[in-house]
Amino acid sequence: MARGKPLRLGIPKGSLEDSTIKLFANSGWKIRLHHRNYFPDIDDPDVECTMCRAQEMPVYIEDGTLDVGLTGKDWILENEAEVDTVCELVYSKTSNRPARWVLAVASDSPYRRPEDLQGKKIATELENFTRKYFQDADIPVEVEFSWGATEAKVASGLADAIVEVTETGTTIRAHGLRIIAEMMQTSTQLIANKEAMRDEWKRSKIDQMSTLLQGALRAERLVGLKMNVRRDSLQDVMAMLPSLTSPTVADLYQEGWLSVEIVVEESIVRELIPRLQASGVEGIIEYPLNKVI
Repeated sequence: MARGKPLRLGIPKGSLEDSTIKLFANSGWKIRLHHRNYFPDIDDPDVECTMCRAQEMPVYIEDGTLDVGLTGKDWILENEAEVDTVCELVYSKTSNRPARWVLAVASDSPYRRPEDLQGKKIATELENFTRKYFQDADIPVEVEFSWGATEAKVASGLADAIVEVTETGTTIRAHGLRIIAEMMQTSTQLIANKEAMRDEWKRSKIDQMSTLLQGALRAERLVGLKMNVRRDSLQDVMAMLPSLTSPTVADLYQEGWLSVEIVVEESIVRELIPRLQASGVEGIIEYPLNKVI
């Protein structure tokens, strides 16, 4: 396949910046930032990088300024952007789970449902989506764009409610607010310009990127385990091994012993290893994984 022009990749600047660069590193691309420069280096001659805010990414993808980039599902909907969603990449700066946009009011307010906010003022950065949400529900409200510090708007009397993004709800509660509705879940999406997806070379490169990014994310919660197992206790050991696929079993030079290798959820290892030891398993090695495809 003939090489085309470099693929123009958008990297989200802000809260997702560090985790995105780490994800690309685990996927096989090293991105190096420059101080006060929006054009990082990447160790792939077929790719050019540009930094921009996740909120703006769908616009730049849609108009062809960029070929592919990472942004939230929320900002795609906010901008009503006509882009191709290549894949969902569930990650954030703190955890691998989707974030939620919620409707919150003061903890001591009388409002219990979105309908109770009729005629009230709502502050949010997600202005277009919020306005459409209430219009579709036939609830007349005043939606005001918030430039930041949105959680403080209710306490300061600048708004009756807010629509804000959260993962755990901890920050919402810390500001003396109460969630009365979840408006949508959002996660990071790899999105592409429709024209770029019709270009055979660019589509191939985007598909490669999608496969490796998803593989790196999948590997974050998994580890490999390798161990030596007596042949006569193999079936008992197998019964306690939850693996991604069937374990790999090979003969060892020492007669009567086998080498067993598996991929498991990292969260179960602390309980699993003592059980394996108690069953006579020896030489247990745990190792990290970069990608699981």
